[in-house]
Amino acid sequence: MAIDTSVNMQAAQAGSLNAQGDRLLSQAKTALAAPTASSREDAKIDKAGKDFESILLGSWLQQAEQSFAKVPGGDGTEDDDSSKDQFQGIAMQALAGSLTASGGIGIAKMITKSLHAAADGTHAQASENAKTPAKPSL
Repeated sequence: MAIDTSVNMQAAQAGSLNAQGDRLLSQAKTALAAPTASSREDAKIDKAGKDFESILLGSWLQQAEQSFAKVPGGDGTEDDDSSKDQFQGIAMQALAGSLTASGGIGIAKMITKSLHAAADGTHAQASENAKTPAKPSL
């Protein structure tokens, strides 16, 4: 009789653990499915840093390409095609985007680190203001 009671208690505990595990798994799935505001904000900050680095690299590459394209002693009339400049600009922006996507030169990391720190400071200040009661004005 004591063995049956022990087995029943163990079965009840196992059922309770399974229910807790199922509940935790459900909560984790819900958390992963619905991104929080902070994860969306982090994604926006990361995108902004990468976009900035891509635009900056594109500008640098385009200026470098234009300065290297001019041959000293040339008459300058052989490549006076405006569409060529547009296509080169597009190509340099695409190259810059690829460079940034593969790790870039570190500018995006510096920008995102700074923006994350600023966002954390803003959130910390807002939560501190919410905790501190407002002083009555005279």
